[in-house]
Amino acid sequence: MSIDFTLAGRRALVTGASTGIGQAIAIAMTEAGAEAVCADRVASDETLARIAANGGRAAQVVVDLTQRGAIDGLMAKAGDIDILVNCAGIIRRADALDFTEEDWDQVMEINLKVVFFLSQAFARALLGRGGTGAIVNIASLLSFQGGIRIPSYTASKSGVAGLTKLLANEWAARGINVNAIAPGYIATNNTAPLRADAARSKAILDRIPAGRWGEPEDIAGAAVFLASPAARYVHGAIFNVDGGWLAR
Repeated sequence: MSIDFTLAGRRALVTGASTGIGQAIAIAMTEAGAEAVCADRVASDETLARIAANGGRAAQVVVDLTQRGAIDGLMAKAGDIDILVNCAGIIRRADALDFTEEDWDQVMEINLKVVFFLSQAFARALLGRGGTGAIVNIASLLSFQGGIRIPSYTASKSGVAGLTKLLANEWAARGINVNAIAPGYIATNNTAPLRADAARSKAILDRIPAGRWGEPEDIAGAAVFLASPAARYVHGAIFNVDGGWLAR
């Protein structure tokens, strides 16, 4: 039996692709043979340059997905897509007693609302042309745990886990694999405040069996797997890539 991890001939739309985990996933998708469409609210020039240097193919769309009509516009520019990676996300930190409605709404919109409606638009287009494909959502350890001082992030990522399972239930038999990755503590812009706090960083590292912060590339391999034919019978999984954090 041959196990197929390649993405040759496929096109992957990756949101949040200008930096961090989204950038690493977009690059990995092209290394596996896919063409990437890199979407973000800022230009993904660095991502495209790195892909081109590796001999890969990619395009970009600069888009604010919170704006009305932005999702339809993105899908029109992206063209026929076989793989959707919902990676764009934001975080706001404050004690629950002080957390503002504005910060709540902004996080929930980009981290959860956009994930649903972009997935919906992707599935409508894919099924409309009789295709099959995959959605990979980026959840979090906070899909399983409460955390502290990030109420809207925890709520949104818990929602991503539940939404992943719901969409898998509805679309698995229609040829769309829907799964999520729950990254652990990864060295990205979102975790910069934690890494800058010596005491907090030490407490985190002491809990991680692998003994280090994760790198964006540590998430990319899991994304390629979940998007590939090798994962054809994987539906509704929340795949933690966390250096062993949840096993502790």
